[in-house]
Amino acid sequence: MGTLEELLQGFLSRERILGVAEALAKAVLVLVIARLAIKATFPLVDKMLRERGEDAADRRVLTARTLLKSVLRYTIDFIALLSILDILNVPTRSILAGAGLVGLAVGFGAQQLVRDVISGFFVIFEDQFAVGEYITAGGVSGIVEEIDLRVTKIRDFSGDLHIVPNGSLGTVTNHCRGNMRVLIDVSVAYEEDLDRVLEVLEKECEAMATEIPDIREGPRVLGVSKLGDSAVSFRILARTAPMAQWAVERQMLKRLKQALDREGIEIPYPRYVVVPARLTKAGRDDQGGPAR
Repeated sequence: MGTLEELLQGFLSRERILGVAEALAKAVLVLVIARLAIKATFPLVDKMLRERGEDAADRRVLTARTLLKSVLRYTIDFIALLSILDILNVPTRSILAGAGLVGLAVGFGAQQLVRDVISGFFVIFEDQFAVGEYITAGGVSGIVEEIDLRVTKIRDFSGDLHIVPNGSLGTVTNHCRGNMRVLIDVSVAYEEDLDRVLEVLEKECEAMATEIPDIREGPRVLGVSKLGDSAVSFRILARTAPMAQWAVERQMLKRLKQALDREGIEIPYPRYVVVPARLTKAGRDDQGGPAR
C-alpha cells in the first residue's frame, strides 16, 4: 500500500506536473510554428511560379505549384512530428534505425498509400495531365484543380469536387491535348436545291473561319450525310482550341440557322395537321361513326 502511495505521489509531484506541462507547451509551440511555416512558404511558392497565362506551359506551372506545396506541407509536418516525439522523450533515433520494420509495416498495412504516391509521381513525371485541364479519370470527368502526391482533385461541371486517389485513376482521357472536334448535321427539306444549299453552307463556313477566333481548322462541309424520313442532312466539321468546342458549336449552329433563313431555305421539323371530319345529314362523320 505504501509503495502505491509513493508511486502516486511521485507521479503527481510538482516536478512531474511541471515537466509534463512544459513538454505539452513545447509540442503545441512546434505545431504552431509548423502551421506558420506552411503559411509563410506557400506565398513564396506562388511568387516563384507566378501564373503567366492559360496555355499548356502555364498549366504545367500550376501543376508544379500545387505539387511543390504538397511536398513542403508533408516535409514540414514530418519534421514537426519528429520534433514533438523528441520533446516527449520518444526515441526517434531508434524509430529511424528501425526503418526496416517500418518498411515491413508499410508493405502490409499501407500498400494503397504507397501505390497512390507512386502513381502520382508517374502522373507528374509523364505529364499525363495538368492543373486546369479537362480529363476523365477514376470514373469522373471535370477540370483538374489540384495534383497532390496522393490524390488528384477534379471538379465536374455541376460544381462537385471529386478527390480521387492517384492509384485509382485508371485509364486517363485528356480532353485538352490537341484540337477538339465539332461535328454538326444540318437538315433541309427534300424540296430544296441541294447544290444551292451546299453553296450557302460553304459561304457561311468561310465567314465563320475568319470571324470565330477559337476555330483552328475548317469549318468545312463534308457533304450529304443522311437521307432521313423528311430531311436531307449535310455534315460540317471543324477543329477548335481545347475547351472551346462547346461554345464554338453553339455559335456555328446559330449562324448556320440564320444563313439558311436569309436564303429562304426550309429546315423541316415535325408538324401535325388536324383535318376536321365532315358531318352527313344523318349526323354521322365520314367514317360512319356518330357525330361528337
